[in-house]
Amino acid sequence: MKKFRLMMLVLVLLFSLSMLTAVTAQDEPFRVAVVSPSAINDLAFSQSMYDALLTIQAEMGEANFVFDFQEGTFVVDDAAVALRDWASSGNYDLIIAHGSQYGSVLEQLAPEFPEVSFAWGTDVNTFGLDNVFAYTAAADQGGFVNGALAALSSESGIIGVVGPVEVGDAKAYVDGFIAGAKAAKPDIEIQVNYIGSFSDVPLATEAANTFIANGADVLTGSAQMVVGAIAVAQENGAKWFGTQSSQSELAGDAGVLFQVYHWEVVLRDIIASIGEGKLGGESYTLTLENGGLVMET
Repeated sequence: MKKFRLMMLVLVLLFSLSMLTAVTAQDEPFRVAVVSPSAINDLAFSQSMYDALLTIQAEMGEANFVFDFQEGTFVVDDAAVALRDWASSGNYDLIIAHGSQYGSVLEQLAPEFPEVSFAWGTDVNTFGLDNVFAYTAAADQGGFVNGALAALSSESGIIGVVGPVEVGDAKAYVDGFIAGAKAAKPDIEIQVNYIGSFSDVPLATEAANTFIANGADVLTGSAQMVVGAIAVAQENGAKWFGTQSSQSELAGDAGVLFQVYHWEVVLRDIIASIGEGKLGGESYTLTLENGGLVMET
């Protein structure tokens, strides 16, 4: 009988310890580390992710969700160092490489840390790895809406598009914009200049000025360099249509409509998957239908 009681006591103690461990684990905050190519207030790509993380933090509570955000890491080698350090530390539940230029780094790094969950975008390629999530935006959808309204609002019949690099969601946006403009006004003239940079503000400014000189009264563009083009629109009384993040405060009266990325739609699902033990292998796309893309004035 004494042995039975002792055994029961041991079992109760073991059960109590296991429950304590579970509670402690639950009490630990969900930790995220992010590397991005530009500033958290770039009014474009990096800010869209930073704002999404703040939204998740507000929903879950600061005690339950914390994140480190390394901004301005345009140099891929610098990003690779940060990503490896975070993965090696074992301190994070999710590591995000927010930039398509980081794909090759993640493809090599993730297999070395199979117990660490990674996410990257904009792309849909998980590299066939079970610990990599991929995400992108159907930017052509909001681009189509912007293009149609831009064409209808243009009095000169000429629109200028300042593109960064002809890849990813930037290209999708421009393609969608052109399609929307042509659908609304088939004879609209659309001048496009991919300047070959996501961050070169002077070059974007020069391109926008050229469009204005050619008669454009509506401008649009993608990536953080558009702040230069927005200034040109303001100075010349042109209309501005934006994407990725709201630029309404900067654009002022020139701003008409903005396609805003809400990455929290993706992050919620990724966090839930990790909680269930699934570290990757899925790709996500923001759309107007799922609320990941929102048109804002």
